Amino acid sequence: MKKLIALVVIALGMGMTTQAQDKMMDKTVKTIALEQVTGEFVQKQITVDAGTYVFDIKNNNVGHNVGFVLVKKGEDISNPKNHIKTAYVTEQVANNGTQHSNATKLEKGEYVYFCPLNPTSTDNLLIVK
Repeated sequence: MKKLIALVVIALGMGMTTQAQDKMMDKTVKTIALEQVTGEFVQKQITVDAGTYVFDIKNNNVGHNVGFVLVKKGEDISNPKNHIKTAYVTEQVANNGTQHSNATKLEKGEYVYFCPLNPTSTDNLLIVK
């Protein structure tokens, strides 16, 4: 009887784990690829649908490491409290390398992005529909 109860508990636990994993997989993470050259991003404006995104940042022969900062448009970009921290690349992007951010949920609105290490213009625009 104890073995039967243990098997039922294990089977129920496995079923719940599978359901939780299926629900997590329903949330699709998309990628936004951006390329930096000396002093600028190649992509000046991007429009995407609301959702969860990873930013892939390519350093195209800038000559030194670069980074990535995303801020809701209209907020003070010089204040790190306004930076969307999940959008930071997980490590600085080496010359001719690529790095990515963590998954970042983007809601409807406008955002600006820039690189303080390159440095790039601070009026690059990401529009989320």
